[in-house]
Amino acid sequence: MESVKNLVEYYDELYPVTLAQQTFYETLVQKYPHPAKILGIGCGTGVLCHRLAKDAVDATGLETQRELLESANLKYRSQLMSLRYFQMSTLEMTRFLGKKFYNIISCLNSRVIFIHDKTLIKKFFFDCKELLTDDGMLVLQLFNFEKYKANPKCALPELSSARVLYKSELTRLFDGTFKLDTFLEKNGKTIPVYERADVYPLQKSEIQEFSKEAGFKSAQFFGGFDGLAADKDSDSLLAVIS
Repeated sequence: MESVKNLVEYYDELYPVTLAQQTFYETLVQKYPHPAKILGIGCGTGVLCHRLAKDAVDATGLETQRELLESANLKYRSQLMSLRYFQMSTLEMTRFLGKKFYNIISCLNSRVIFIHDKTLIKKFFFDCKELLTDDGMLVLQLFNFEKYKANPKCALPELSSARVLYKSELTRLFDGTFKLDTFLEKNGKTIPVYERADVYPLQKSEIQEFSKEAGFKSAQFFGGFDGLAADKDSDSLLAVIS
């Protein structure tokens, strides 16, 4: 069961575009001819796509959640901005998007784990490779699931803003599958967002394996957008795959 509409109001506060994140993407964009073309998978309310489009990047955002997509489309856009959003899953993207078109594909905030099936995650890597230019890059940001192992449960790092706290709990079932529960805490009240959602907690070793199988040549891992190397104690994992 999902109540994503409860998250929309706070999404930009909980997932802001930080200075480190902006600098990271500005550096990547400079590697490609102007305008660089970026695809944001699981773009949420579109805050990153919107920021990049303001900097004259050609940005496309994909989102499966209608409530988040509606918020993205409400953001101010000028005629000079090259920006578009589609309600589309990763299963559909190679049918409707241009092959060898995107310089950068980005999937942040652990959204990749909602693909929730190992075979489909492998397909995701192949599909991204098909959509990317020959020198393109895939950027994944997710929790470091080599650190956060559900045996049978574990709490994931909390997100917070001035108004709300966002908590997540990962559960491993007897059959080896995983469920995710997330909820907001505000003024002593608990507000559900995802309840028993199917997820696949993708790990660093699997990213290396799946990206290599899909034809990518290298994968670099960082603890965040600040460029510091990831280690086993990092809360988050930033993978830059090319």
